[in-house]
Amino acid sequence: MPHVSCIGLAGPTASGKSAASLAIAQRWPAEIISVDSALVYRGMDIGTAKPTAAELAQVPHHLIDILDPLQNYSAADFVRDTTRLVDEINQRGRTALLVGGTMLYFKALLVGLDDMPPADTAVRERIDARAAVLGWPALHAELARLDPMTAARLPPNDSQRIQRALEVFEVSGRPLSSFQTGRTHNPDSPLAPEHLISLEPHDRAWLHARIAQRFDAMLADGFMMEVKRLRARGDLSTDLPSMRCVGYRQAWELLEAHGDTPSAAQLADMRELGIAATRQLAKRQLTWLRSMPQRQVIACDAPDALVRVLESVQALLGGSI
Repeated sequence: MPHVSCIGLAGPTASGKSAASLAIAQRWPAEIISVDSALVYRGMDIGTAKPTAAELAQVPHHLIDILDPLQNYSAADFVRDTTRLVDEINQRGRTALLVGGTMLYFKALLVGLDDMPPADTAVRERIDARAAVLGWPALHAELARLDPMTAARLPPNDSQRIQRALEVFEVSGRPLSSFQTGRTHNPDSPLAPEHLISLEPHDRAWLHARIAQRFDAMLADGFMMEVKRLRARGDLSTDLPSMRCVGYRQAWELLEAHGDTPSAAQLADMRELGIAATRQLAKRQLTWLRSMPQRQVIACDAPDALVRVLESVQALLGGSI
């Protein structure tokens, strides 16, 4: 059994987490657990920057391609699965590397989950039907009356979180904010807060350039064809968490509005929207990370970023770089 059961490697999108995790796994006995709410879905490979077949062959990966895009995967599901996987990986004499950018998952693992009502499909469908008529800003205004604390931190078009907050109120009669107790520690977490390494840029412009490069690479690799295949199934929509993922939503809406052969100008507009949405995602990820004060921060835009990551892991696991 390793003396450190698991190490977290977090950071905003395009910060170099995947490359760093493979470098770690080449030097120490480890297996990677994905901390990414999009990588769980099969058939969503290009837009999620899913590890390639060659990368998956280098080191065992977990929580990738485990669900159909029709299915939901919650933070509670992640905590349950990760707790089990860390124990199994440790039993094999290896350290678990928790790698990704879904900060809600990291937070749930480190702090724990409040005992909120489970999802109710019928209630969600009623909320979605009202949103289709009134629009999400109107439902956001309704939420502001029912749960002003939650509404204050949500944009008026954040359909997924507005839906959940209204659902919780309808099911329980209590505002979502009343379930969020502000706990700071989960004593059952396999991840110690000080074992979380965070890749964060000193210069946002560096990250923004990387995001644009990644989006362009996705387009060149056939991202639009991937979204067309998903649309062709006929059973998916942007009401699903999978299709609300950054990039997929913008591509879906382009094809919905202009058909399968949009013009070059329309594709260019979608590219700008996708890059802007990804930048907003990165900003939210960094905000989440700042709420985890015990993390080890490494500047991902520093020339020696990878060396510093390996040195941090060496301090925990021993051995040589």
